[in-house]
Parts: sequence; C-alpha cells; structure tokens
Amino acid sequence: MTPSRTTRWIILGIVGALFAIPIVGMIAFTLRGGLEGGLTLDRWLALFDPEEARGYTPVFRGLGNSLILVLVTVVVMLALLVPTMVLVRLRFPQLRPIMEFVCLLPISIPAIVLVVGLAPIYQGLSRAFGSGIWTLALAYVVLVLPFSYRAIQANLDAVDVTTLTEASRSLGAGWTTTLFRVILPNLRRGLLAAALISVAVVLGEFTFASLLSRVNLQTSLLVVSKQDPYGAVIFTLLALLFAFLLLIVIGRVGAGRTPRKAS
Repeated sequence: MTPSRTTRWIILGIVGALFAIPIVGMIAFTLRGGLEGGLTLDRWLALFDPEEARGYTPVFRGLGNSLILVLVTVVVMLALLVPTMVLVRLRFPQLRPIMEFVCLLPISIPAIVLVVGLAPIYQGLSRAFGSGIWTLALAYVVLVLPFSYRAIQANLDAVDVTTLTEASRSLGAGWTTTLFRVILPNLRRGLLAAALISVAVVLGEFTFASLLSRVNLQTSLLVVSKQDPYGAVIFTLLALLFAFLLLIVIGRVGAGRTPRKAS
C-alpha cells in the first residue's frame, strides 16, 4: 500500500523536527544576551572583527588543516578506488564480491578499533615522513571508503562500461585515453557524490584526529569550547550548514536532469 500524502508529510515533519529542535536551540544559545537578557548578534559579528577573531585562531588553524585533509583524502581516494573498480568490472568480475566486502568493512568497525590498529603504522610514518597533518588523510581514506564505494558503484552499474571500452579500443584509443576521456565522463555523477560525501565526513571527523594527536576542525572546536562555548557553537553551526549544502548538492546531482516530455 502506497503511503498517503498526509502520512508522508507527518513523517517528514517528525524527522525535520528532530533535526530542527537542536539546531534552533544552538542558534538561540549563540544569541543569548547573558545576564541582561534579550538577544544579540555581537558574538556572530565578532567573527568579522580582527581583534575579536584572534581568540578563534585555533579554529582557523584547524579549519585550514581540515581543508588540506579534504584535498588529500579526495585525491588519494579517487586515485586508488576508481581505476581498481573499473579494472575489476572489466577484467576480474569474479573479484567484485571480495572488493565490495573489503570496501564496506570499515563501516562495521568502530573508529576507536581502527585507531588502535593504525597507531603503530602512524608511529612508523612519523619517523619516516614526519607528523604532518597530511598523513592523517591516509586514515581518512579508509574511513570514507564505504561511502565512496557505494556512490561510485551505483553510477558504474548504470553505465555499460564494457561496451564503451570495447568501442574506444576498437577506434585505437589506449587504456589511459579510454579511462580519462570515455569512462570517467560517464561516471562524473558518482565521482562528484563520492567526493562531496568524503568532504562532509572529513570535516566532521574527531576520533582519529584526537587519538592520533592531530589538529583538525573538530579537535580545535573542542579546545575553543573550553574558553568560549559560544564561538564553538557558532563554528559548529557553520560547519553543519556547509554539510547540509553538500547533501543538497549530492541530491541534485544524483537526481540528474528530468527528461523533457515530447510535445
């Protein structure tokens, strides 16, 4: 039985309230006027005041580190995952269940367990390459692997990669040309969705950075919250807004263009 329009709106309203109530509470918290009461925008305006913004230096540093992590994570994830998935699809289809199991496995393992296993590896990385923030991206690739795999695989299943590859090769194109000029343009929706999901996950990650002693956006928000809880909540709201915008973009990309009706 198909749910009625009223039932759908009720469910949507309940889900929306679950998200809206804490967000509205956070906004009200940042606008509180203190002991004198009332509402004030001073804390929001302080973000644009050079003198006041100095107190948020750890947050800006953490944001810069997170942006570096986003860039490295997305590049490494796509460079490793996309060619492997295409190769498995074309040459080794019998390995797809194994690859799917390996890619989805991190989502079933708690982050604290992953950190325990990665800690000895990062000790060796620190001795060999230093403790730069970029090294954390290697752990984040594992973290975003299940989400990225699903996004790309859904697009890959909708494209006849075998026919496209055979046609490209029959016209004399090499494997590099076939991958970059034939296959990847047809996977752009899946690639964009995987990249945007990875951005959202990396910007919101805390456990890995905290236990591996790295500074990112979330760990810096924790430090600032001990001194200025209002500022930490404001930056959290801005991060949530950015994540929501990413999800909207993913939804628009995933929906694609509606075919025009013939007149």
